[in-house]
Amino acid sequence: MSALTLKVAVNLANQAIQAGRKISAAPLAIAVLDAGGHLVALQREDGASLLRPQIAIGKAWGAIALGKGSRLLALDAQQRPAFIGALNGLGQG
Repeated sequence: MSALTLKVAVNLANQAIQAGRKISAAPLAIAVLDAGGHLVALQREDGASLLRPQIAIGKAWGAIALGKGSRLLALDAQQRPAFIGALNGLGQG
C-alpha cells in the first residue's frame, strides 16, 4: 500500500467538493485521514456550518476505525445505536 501524500489528500478533497457542487449539496467540509486516523487534509467550503469540520473528521475516523464507508456506518447507527454510541465515546466524539 502506498502512503497517502498531502498532494493526493488535497486532490481527493477537491474531487469531493466538485462532486458536491455537481449535485448541489449544501456547503461541505471534507476531511482526509491517513490509515492511522491522522488528519492529512481538511477543506471547508464557504457557508459550511460551524461543526462541519468536526463532523467530517469524525465520519472519516469512524470509517477507518471500522473499515467501512460512512454510508454503512449510518446503517449501523440505525440498527445498533448503542454500539455507535459506545464507539462515539471511545473516539471522544
